[in-house]
Amino acid sequence: MRIAVIPARGGSKRIPRKNIRLFGGRPMIAWSIEAALASELFDQVIVSTDDEEIATIAIEEGATVPFLRPAELADDYTPTKPVVSHALRHVQSAEGALVSHACCIYPTAPFLQPDDLKKGWQAIEEGGFRYAFAASSYPYPIQRALRQMPSGGVEMLYPEYRTTRSQDLEEAWHDAGQFYFGDSLAFIEELPVFASHSMPIALPRWRVHDIDTPEDWLTAEVAFRALFDGRRPE
Repeated sequence: MRIAVIPARGGSKRIPRKNIRLFGGRPMIAWSIEAALASELFDQVIVSTDDEEIATIAIEEGATVPFLRPAELADDYTPTKPVVSHALRHVQSAEGALVSHACCIYPTAPFLQPDDLKKGWQAIEEGGFRYAFAASSYPYPIQRALRQMPSGGVEMLYPEYRTTRSQDLEEAWHDAGQFYFGDSLAFIEELPVFASHSMPIALPRWRVHDIDTPEDWLTAEVAFRALFDGRRPE
């Protein structure tokens, strides 16, 4: 049995009610639920939430909400893995079903496509990886990064690359913050994601938006509307 777990607590601070605020004409979480369902990879698409309104909307969008997340797993500092582990244990205990794999999908991933999830599953099933996760490349070499000094001036973080040509520097990648596919034990044992047992699934930069501030939201919504006119990316 494979499940998707969408963690969506109700207490977001920087963008109030972020997980169900309208984005592209739909509650934000609806896009993640739709991608999970459309992938046809999961026996259940579960929304883990502590919020009754989010639970109602999630069910309307086709997800299941078999429990309300306990308060100790719904504060500002709760990591993702314990939330997924809690959902896994609940399904296995309440339904007596063995869950072999889980995929944590963030509720603020409107650019996520079903094929991204399929590639993640393929990496695990055929490549033997414990995790697969969405990633994207930095648009500028991180070896040429600068830091601002207290005086107001700048210095290079890596001065040894001061004269190295950009094209000669190694490409660097970052977590795209969209999904983390893994076997159940990897989540339960809280194995680190960013390790040699994980396969990054490369996404184009234009489909990667970290939506944490009102400015992030505006940027993502403008891009979504301009590129897709409210339709699922193809």
